[in-house]
Amino acid sequence: MTSVQQRQKLLGLIGKACADGARLKPACHQIGLSCRSVQRWQRTQAAEGDQRPSGKRRYVCPPNKLREDERQAVMATLNSEAFKDLPPSQVVPRLADRGVYVASESTMYRILRQQGQLGHRRSERAAQKRSRPRALAATGADQVFCWDITYLPTQVRGQHFYLYLFEDLFSRKIVGWQVFDCESAELASQLLRDICESQGIRPGQLTVHSDNGSPMKGETMLAAMQRLGVAHTRSRPSVSNDNPYVESAFRTLKYPPVSD
Repeated sequence: MTSVQQRQKLLGLIGKACADGARLKPACHQIGLSCRSVQRWQRTQAAEGDQRPSGKRRYVCPPNKLREDERQAVMATLNSEAFKDLPPSQVVPRLADRGVYVASESTMYRILRQQGQLGHRRSERAAQKRSRPRALAATGADQVFCWDITYLPTQVRGQHFYLYLFEDLFSRKIVGWQVFDCESAELASQLLRDICESQGIRPGQLTVHSDNGSPMKGETMLAAMQRLGVAHTRSRPSVSNDNPYVESAFRTLKYPPVSD
């Protein structure tokens, strides 16, 4: 915004140039102004100021703003025995079923936020934030194994076999695999014991990473890992990117390139 002093100075320079015989458009072009701006300033006497710097903003109270007693009534309703464990999205419909209107849902949320009560209001446990799993770094073979189970289709519709596959993170070598007709923590634990024996895995040497499937979290599998001295990590729920190497191996296995 151009100040009043700047406008007066510019109008004075342009007026002097025009008095000396210059045209308005070239004079405005020299100082980087539009002719229309200068003409508007001259016509409306805008150079005298528009009172914006000294003007005071008038606050108008919304006509539907809640009074203090109404705000207290909203808080009393939300903290009552019937609604203390419910969010406003459930309080408003239940009050509407009784033919009672206290405030809108957004107003209730705003008042709760202002009162510092906008938290978990339900009786069950609040949702837990899932952090990214600890990054595993392998500097050699037989340090980190990734494993998973995938479906293998058969000629019978609706019938599948299950491929259990363990892959070395460092070398990408498939260190062990078996095909079974079911998913089982017992079968997975037996395969892990066979792999540790064939690879010569010592206690405390190996970390096994998997997703959150029931065979991976079964008591038999966890007990086998504990006996073998094998640590384990898991992916976040519904995040396949945390176990990408086995997923990539399954993709290569199940979708081979088509030759002409």
